[in-house]
Amino acid sequence: MELPEIRPEERTPLVETLLVIIRQLLDRIGELEQTHQQLRDEIARLKGQNPKPEIKPSTLESNQSQGQGKGDGKRPGSAKRPKTSELTIHREVPLHPPELPPGSTFKCFEPYVVQELTLRNENTRYQRARYLLPGGGSVLAPFPEGVLPVEGGHFGANLVAYILDQYHQAQVTEPLLLEQLWEYGIDISAGQLHHILTENKDPFHQEKGEVLATGLAESSYIGTDDTGARHQGKNGYCTAIGNDLFAYFESTDSKSRLNFLHVLQGGGRDYVVNDMALAYWKRQELAAALIEQLAQGRQQFSGEPAWQARLAELAITDKRHVRIATEGALLGGLIARGLSPNLGVLSDGAPQFLVFVHASCWIHAERPLAKMVPHNDEHRAAIEKIRTQIWELYQDLKAYRAQPNEAQRPALEARFDALAEQQTGYPNIKAVLKEMLAHKADLLRVLTRPEIPLHNNATGTRRVADIREFVKRRKMSGGTRNDAGRRCRDTFASLKKTCRKLGICFWEYLQDRVRGLGQIPRLATLIRQKARQISTPNGQAVPVN
Repeated sequence: MELPEIRPEERTPLVETLLVIIRQLLDRIGELEQTHQQLRDEIARLKGQNPKPEIKPSTLESNQSQGQGKGDGKRPGSAKRPKTSELTIHREVPLHPPELPPGSTFKCFEPYVVQELTLRNENTRYQRARYLLPGGGSVLAPFPEGVLPVEGGHFGANLVAYILDQYHQAQVTEPLLLEQLWEYGIDISAGQLHHILTENKDPFHQEKGEVLATGLAESSYIGTDDTGARHQGKNGYCTAIGNDLFAYFESTDSKSRLNFLHVLQGGGRDYVVNDMALAYWKRQELAAALIEQLAQGRQQFSGEPAWQARLAELAITDKRHVRIATEGALLGGLIARGLSPNLGVLSDGAPQFLVFVHASCWIHAERPLAKMVPHNDEHRAAIEKIRTQIWELYQDLKAYRAQPNEAQRPALEARFDALAEQQTGYPNIKAVLKEMLAHKADLLRVLTRPEIPLHNNATGTRRVADIREFVKRRKMSGGTRNDAGRRCRDTFASLKKTCRKLGICFWEYLQDRVRGLGQIPRLATLIRQKARQISTPNGQAVPVN
C-alpha cells in the first residue's frame, strides 16, 4: 500500500498518529500473512504435498550490499590446476600403433591418464583346515588379517565399510541401499543390512566420545547450533558442537540449557560445587540460603542419581531451584574435568547457549531486517540504510579480527552504539536495533577474543555450517525409529565431519576401523596434533606424547 505524499505543513499531530497506526496495522497484517502461509505449508505437508519454497535471504557474507566490491564470479576451489599430477597410478599400459610403415622409429610415450572405478561382488570360500592335536582337541586355521570385520559375520570388511559409507556419507536410504546391493549380486536381507548399520558399533561410539572430550580440551572456542530431529514419531532436537578441529552431534528430546550442558559432558554426568557453580547460582539469583546449603558438605557427585539424592537430602524440590542448582553443578563438573572457564561459545543467541564466554552470530542478528517486507519507499530506504551500516561495520570487524589493534576498539564500539541507538521512525527496525543493543557484549566479543568468528554459518573447513550436515540427513531419511539408529546416526555424522576437518578420507577411515588395523591414528590424537600445529608459530606439528 502506497500512502500519498503529505506535505510538512499538513503533518499535524493527528496525521502523525494516524500514520503510526497505519504502519502498525500493516506490520500486523504482514505477520498474520506469514502465519497464514505457515499454516498452509503445514497442511500441505500433512497432505503429502509440496509447501511454498522458501527463498533464503542474503547474508552478510554475500557481498551484495551497496559499496561492496564485485567478485570474479568464480566459485571457491575452481582455479585451474593440474588434474592428474597428484594421482596414484595403479597400472601402466604401453600402447603402440597396430601398423607402422617401414623405417618408423620410436620417439617417446605420451601419457594419458584414465580414472576408473571397479564395483563387483566377490564371494570367497575359505577352506579352513582343522587339525587334531596329539593330546586331544583340535586347532582351526585362522582367517587372514583384515578379511573379516571386527564384529565378524559372513559379510567381508570391504562390504561392511561400503555399506556404512553409502548410508552415512552418500546418504543413501536403507531401502535404496538394499536394492543397490541386490543389483550388485549381494545376497543380503533387510534385517542383515539394518544390523550392519546399527549393531556392534561400540568402538565408533567410544571414538566419538573421545572426539568431544579432546575437542573441548584443545579449543579456545566452539560454535553451536540445534535443529529439529524426529525420533519414534515425536519431535526432538539435534545439537551440533564444533569448530575447525572437530564436529559433534547429539540428538535429544529437548533443547534447554540443561540439555546443552548434558551434551557438553558427553556420556558421563559429573556434578561439582566449585567457584564456577557458585558464580552461576549468584548470576541466576538463586536464593542465598540455598547457595549456602549447597556449598556445605559433599562437593562432588558422580551420576544423576547421586545428585538427585543430594537435592532430596537438602529438600530442594522447587522446579526452578532444581534446574538452576543442576545447571550450576554441571558447569562445575565441566570445569573439574579440565575445561577452561574462558571457553568461547558462538551461537545464534538462543538462551540455552548463554554459558561460559558467549559470542553472538552477526548473521542471525541481521536476519530479521532481511526478512522484513517494507510497506512503502520510506520503509524500504530505512531498511537498506540500516543493513548497509551493519554490513560496513561487519566488514571492519572482520578486518579487526584479521589484524587486531587495541587502538581501534573505542571507535568500533562507538559506531555500534550509534548504529543501535539511532531512530528510524519504523517500529520493527527499532525492535531489531534494541535487541542488538541488548546483546552488544556478545556481538562485539571479537574485540576481546579475535579467534572467535563473527558468525556460526561457516564453522567447518569447507565453509559449511556443521548443522547442515544433519539437516541433509533429516531431509533424506526423516526420523529415526529406535535408540540404536539415532545413536549411530549421530556418531557417524560426528566422525565423518571430523575426518573431513582433519583431512582424513572417511572411506579409508571406515576401512581401517572395520578391519581393526589401527593404521589411521585415533581422531582424538589427530585433533591434538592439529591444535598444536595451529598454535606453533612455524606451523610445524608437535609430536604427541
